Amino acid sequence: MSAKNQDISQLLSSHAVGATVQVVIDSLFARIKSGEYPLDTRLPSERTLASELGVARNTVREALDVLESRQVIRRRAGSGSFVTYRSGQQTQAGFSSIADDTSPLDHLVMRGILEPEMVRLAVINMTPRQIEELDQVLSRIEAVRTDAARFAKCEEELYRKIAEGTGNPLLASCYQLTIAACRQSFRTTLLRRHLTPKRIQDYQQRYNTLFNAIASRDVESAVEFIKLHLIEEQKLLLQQD
Repeated sequence: MSAKNQDISQLLSSHAVGATVQVVIDSLFARIKSGEYPLDTRLPSERTLASELGVARNTVREALDVLESRQVIRRRAGSGSFVTYRSGQQTQAGFSSIADDTSPLDHLVMRGILEPEMVRLAVINMTPRQIEELDQVLSRIEAVRTDAARFAKCEEELYRKIAEGTGNPLLASCYQLTIAACRQSFRTTLLRRHLTPKRIQDYQQRYNTLFNAIASRDVESAVEFIKLHLIEEQKLLLQQD
């Protein structure tokens, strides 16, 4: 995280608001930073955000007040709230352009190339400390019940930890680009359609199985799992089409 991004994050978290408002601030800022709501795009209405986040409209309104005071968004009377925050990712034109141009199918093809080898190397090379950190991420994943955006963020962190655990910084960097592509608009649409509470629970069970294979250093089971998981992801994508 750049110093500028870190400063804004700290300012947002240090603002004197209630706990629920802070959760909304954190959730909206995470979406903006990830590119789910890119620069100059309009945020969903207060009513829509309140429904998505399971809070009252006045809670959303207070969170938007804070975001506007920190110049993360700008409000236009009668038009709504627009993103003014430019993340580090958005300033890297080449990196962002590749992610923007990647279709859902392109994304799955790339995952099919990277993830089996990534998981194999992670099983072999992850240190006990890295496995412990992976376990902590899994605990956060298992704590999610209905928040699709939060689940997706934890899911990204899980895969990022596995990529880092390969001990291959080039592979980890390649996979970071795959994560960036996953954040684009097609992913947002799929999230809203398919990450139901039931499917979140199913994914939680899957990732628990993957973690157990990694923790027990079972290369064959871990690689076989990720291949089957990718097949299921492909079926889901075809259903969406």
